[in-house]
Amino acid sequence: MANATTHTPANRGFLEKSGRYGGIFSWIFSTDHKRIGLLYFWCIVAFFLIGSLLGALIRLELFAPGRTIMGAQTYNAAFTLHGVIMIFLFIIPSVPAAFGNMILPLQLGARDVSFPRLNLFSWWLYVIGAAMAVTALFTGGGPPDTGWTFYVPYSVGTTANVSLAAIAVFILGFSSILTGLNFITTIHRLRTKGLGWGRLPLFVWTLYATAWIQLLATPILGITVVLLFVERVLGTGLFDPSLGGDPIMFQHLFWIYSHPAVYIMVLPAMGVISEIIPVFARKPAFGYKAMVISSLAIAFAGSLVWAHHMYTSGMSDTAVMIFSLLTFLVAIPSAIKVFNWLATMYKGSILLDPPMLYALSFILLFSIGGLTGLVLGSAATDVSVHDTHFVVGHFHYTMFGGTGMAFFGAMHYWLPKIYGRMYNKKIATIAWVTIFVGINVVYMSMMVVGVQGMPRRYYDYLPEFTALNRVSTCGAWVLVTGLLMMFVNIFYGTFRGKSVGSNPWGGATLEWTVSSPPPPENFEEEPVVTHGPYDFKKAGVV
Repeated sequence: MANATTHTPANRGFLEKSGRYGGIFSWIFSTDHKRIGLLYFWCIVAFFLIGSLLGALIRLELFAPGRTIMGAQTYNAAFTLHGVIMIFLFIIPSVPAAFGNMILPLQLGARDVSFPRLNLFSWWLYVIGAAMAVTALFTGGGPPDTGWTFYVPYSVGTTANVSLAAIAVFILGFSSILTGLNFITTIHRLRTKGLGWGRLPLFVWTLYATAWIQLLATPILGITVVLLFVERVLGTGLFDPSLGGDPIMFQHLFWIYSHPAVYIMVLPAMGVISEIIPVFARKPAFGYKAMVISSLAIAFAGSLVWAHHMYTSGMSDTAVMIFSLLTFLVAIPSAIKVFNWLATMYKGSILLDPPMLYALSFILLFSIGGLTGLVLGSAATDVSVHDTHFVVGHFHYTMFGGTGMAFFGAMHYWLPKIYGRMYNKKIATIAWVTIFVGINVVYMSMMVVGVQGMPRRYYDYLPEFTALNRVSTCGAWVLVTGLLMMFVNIFYGTFRGKSVGSNPWGGATLEWTVSSPPPPENFEEEPVVTHGPYDFKKAGVV
């Protein structure tokens, strides 16, 4: 492998790369994958903070029955914006677009991705789509109020600015497609000498599986939102039942993309956890081949289960039975991953540094989300809790407790590598405890009140649901406190923290063999891989 070099103030690597442009233009016109990854990262963090603020306001409104801080129409707009921002601007691009761009070429021993200009163009599309989504808040008939799913026939008839929001989602979809195309080509064509398919880091495998979903499933979403736009503008009658259209067809088209999108969100997160646990357990990943196969199986099987969102829509009993069976089958490869993570830690020399704490919390929170997902996958129980707060709690355990915690783990794991500076580990640990407690208080309360019968998306609720809603709102304040503590610590550490060497965690994959921050073109000489990605002895890591 390439020789490791330590970080010095004189070696700022790509962060001070001089080129054709200066200042901010050296970033927004850069084709360096690491800079593009950081552009994605800071944009994603900004939208996460905005989405979190909206979520906190929603919880504050639900603190008591009746009006608290906003009216019904404003509430509808707030949870729509919260959903659109968190799904399309944070969760879906979070790990693949940000950390995939930063780390993938480094782990492959490549100088960049296959199509650097296309990579920059995908970021520009992300920014343009995000700008259009934000513009939709202040133009037309007001903020979209349909929920992030844009369900018809309401999204066809509402006077809110759904059309611009739909086109924004269409553009964001193209950004995702181009990123997936770039990653597939990069993994196939730019692996360094000795890096065969059997030696790829597990993070690379999950990005590879995710990229195929991005490439094959995202066009369906694009077609769907364009048809919705055409329906609103021309009144074509595709979905509007008053014109002979079929609203159930919209649900099929939407979920054919949006359920695989769940795995666009969670598969790269699983890759992050698969990188962190071997390093902080000081053991090779248990069951490498099973982990690889399970990643591909999740991508394939996850594309076949979309209609488990539609059990109450009037589908035939045969269809319900088939989709319920497929839903239970997709849980198997996910369970394989959880088992292998636990087996990797068994008898390991575990270090409880911040990245490992986030990885451990991912396993617990994602498992809660996955097991409650089986309740929704079974038609008999789904009928009882469909469209209740149980679904909201389950979804947030899976996405925020899962992908969100993995994103935070990746942030604590790789940002010291990218910036060459370390955050305060003690503050990071306190922030993790606060976030972990907040997540469980907020979303467990939601699931319990959902089982009791409280419907989702409702502006008001019956008095008997008051106690648990107040507990959930108090949990949201705890969660926001932890998030603010974590981000302040990360920001300060990134720009003012102590300098670190090339391998602060003792990793054995290729990104840890170059300086911190990495050089502009990653490797002075093409590295040669002679061992597996988690063989710490052969990598010379004690």
